[in-house]
Parts: sequence; C-alpha cells; structure tokens
Amino acid sequence: MFKYPLEDFLHFLRIEKGVAENTIKAYARDLNRYTAYFKENEQITTIDDITRHHILEFLKVLKDEGKSTATISRMISSIRSFHQFLIRDQVATSDPTIHIETPKKDRTLPDILSEDEVDQLLQIDGVEPLDLRNKAMVELLYATGLRVTELISLTTSDLHLTMGFVRCLGKGSKERIVPLGELATEAMEQYLSEARPQLTKRNEDESVIFVNQHGRPLSRQGFWKILKSIAVKKGLKKKITPHTLRHSFATHLLENGADLRAVQEMLGHADISTTQIYTHVTRTRLKDMYTSHHPRA
Repeated sequence: MFKYPLEDFLHFLRIEKGVAENTIKAYARDLNRYTAYFKENEQITTIDDITRHHILEFLKVLKDEGKSTATISRMISSIRSFHQFLIRDQVATSDPTIHIETPKKDRTLPDILSEDEVDQLLQIDGVEPLDLRNKAMVELLYATGLRVTELISLTTSDLHLTMGFVRCLGKGSKERIVPLGELATEAMEQYLSEARPQLTKRNEDESVIFVNQHGRPLSRQGFWKILKSIAVKKGLKKKITPHTLRHSFATHLLENGADLRAVQEMLGHADISTTQIYTHVTRTRLKDMYTSHHPRA
C-alpha cells in the first residue's frame, strides 16, 4: 500500500497559500475520507491508478449515504485541489478530476430575524461584566455582519471606535473594514471600560477583545452557547445561530435601500452571486408582507 502525501498538501495550503486553519481542517476531513476509501481498494497501487470512474464511484457512495449536495460539492473541490497539487509536485502525471462536474448547490434561503426580533434579542440588561460583554458581542455582530470566527478573533488594535469602524481578517486572510453604528459603539465602549478590565485581571496581556470569565479568548462554541441562552431568555422561538445575525444584517441593509456591492464588501464575499441570495430573501419577505396586508391579495 502506497502513502498519500496528504500532510505535504496541507503544509502547502498553510504555508504557501495562507489558507485559514478552519479551511485546512475541512480539507483534511474530506481527504482523509477520500484516501481511506482507496486504501481499501487493492487495485489502487499508485496515485496514477485512480481514474475518473473511481472518483465517481466514491461520490456515489457519499450520495447513497445521504450526503447533501453542498457536502459533495465541497468534497469534489477538495479532491480536485489535491490532485492538482500532486501534478504540481510531480507525484502524479494525470488529473482524474478533469470532466467531473460539480453538482449545482441547492439555493436555500437563510433564516433571518425581523427587525423587531433583533430589538428583542438585543435588550440585554444587567451590569455584571459578563452581561456587558454579551451585550457588546451581540450588538457588534448584528452591526457588522461579521462571521463568528472573525468576531472572536478581533484584537484591541482592530477596533477604532472614535472613527467608527472595525477591521477584520476574513476568509483567506483578506482584510476588510466594516462601519460601526452608534448603539454598537456605545455597547463596546461600556464593555471595554467597565467589564473587560475586570475579566482580564489575571491575564492583562490578552489582546483578544472578547474573553471568558478567566480572561482567555472566547471560543466559537462558547459564543454559540451564549447566543442560544440569550435567545431562550428572550422567548424567541426561531433557531438562532451566529450566522442568523449575519443573514439578518445583510437582509435588513438591502431592505432599507443599501447598495448590493456595498453589502458584498461588508460581508467579505469574494463573488457577488453569494450576496445576491439576500435579494431573494427581501423579495420573499416583500411578497409575504403584500399577501398579509393588501385587501385584495
């Protein structure tokens, strides 16, 4: 049995391409599954033994397991990148992924909150350090549309409250500047002056803005649990995740007349087609509103 140079590929992504660590983990999961499939096939003794037919059989297994179109599309992308790397490093002489089509993704509309539901969620009372932190985090997330990873990675040098913006590093370490609203700015100022110094007493050198009760950086799971707890306390019935606030941010901007290109820039989308899904959301909401309120609808 030959060895797949998977670690070399991941090293290439990390060092030469500067790919985000979460993305590298996703590649590793996909390709570990992919190479495990072929390690069980005795007919495959070299990389060049893998053909288009073999890959299609592997994808059929995933489909039979009930994997979503999005999962299979991501798998194909991972496999294609891996084989292109093998050719680049002269480990393989041919690319079996040529002519393998990526299935069209199901365009599912994202879940969003109404403006009233957002107001309800943001009514976070309390003057304890963790209350002020939670208020600041949720206000900032809705005000900027940041991804949760971007939010918990923010450092004190990324925040420019007097100028009214926040700087963040998105996917592929691409930097972008996002404006901050007045309410989010006020919540951040209160957190930074009254709460964060208390939370970081034992870890004063910590540069990450949002920390846990021990003064250490907050995790993705930690933030998700906090948001879920707030939603339950506020009596919101919808399933709310950090991405729900990102979707709501984009939809509310477009509903109130924002330019699509500006929203694309604030969200950090590389392709405007990704941002355009929110125009479908606004049309759907407009139709629902018409049906509910027009006397002859």
